[in-house]
Amino acid sequence: MERLNRKERVAAILKILSDNPNKVISLSYFQDNFSMARSTLSEDVTILKKVVEDIGVGIVETVAGPTGGVKFIPKMKDEDKFEFLNELCNKLTSSDRIMPGGLIYVNDVIFSPEITNKLGILFTNYFIDKQPDYVVTVETKGIPLAMMTARYLNVPLVIVRREARVTEGTTVSINYLSGSTKKIQTMSLSKKAINKGSRVVFIDDFMRAGGTAKGIIELMKEFESRVVGIGVFVEAKTDRKLVNDYISLLTLEGVDEHEGKIIIRPNK
Repeated sequence: MERLNRKERVAAILKILSDNPNKVISLSYFQDNFSMARSTLSEDVTILKKVVEDIGVGIVETVAGPTGGVKFIPKMKDEDKFEFLNELCNKLTSSDRIMPGGLIYVNDVIFSPEITNKLGILFTNYFIDKQPDYVVTVETKGIPLAMMTARYLNVPLVIVRREARVTEGTTVSINYLSGSTKKIQTMSLSKKAINKGSRVVFIDDFMRAGGTAKGIIELMKEFESRVVGIGVFVEAKTDRKLVNDYISLLTLEGVDEHEGKIIIRPNK
């Protein structure tokens, strides 16, 4: 590689780190690829840390030890976070989004790469300290949110099925009670999907009473694993939830089908 000046090296290092979020990349990798001394690399990383934190897009951490290196963790500033969530609320209050049963149409939002990319960063900020081994979701609408979260946490994504599939081999299935409809439903997961003793984060697009989240908790027990975090995009305001410890980004407080009004707000 042609020798780069400092500005070019810092830009290249940031590109490599941001393409591999929450992944430790060894210092020797950068030394070998950019033909630079350890002291020069240390100075470049110091500059990079300051730039990234000043513009509020994340943090750069140095990991000590023989297997250490440097990694990038994407973040959003609080003011950017609340501005983004407020914009989503404004987008979701359009009366033509109202659906029968007091629901609102959000497919265009959760299937937007630009929006789900930012939502994935937000969920990552909440759950990175939980050190999960997997991100888990239930097919199908939660998949984009969970995929982006898994990307930034740098862990595998696991999709729980509503019905067992032959292509996934031997599965574990459980019945659970829907918190809103009070109906018995089923969820299934391949025995090969999760290692025993794992820590998982559950991500979903919508929570009404929390029946699905509670079902995931019970399913993970079958794998001798534990749910260490629950994150949902929108929760419906209800008197009682079947789970207590969770993060929701938006709260749907009410839908008036007759007047065409949607009341939705960001959570603190």
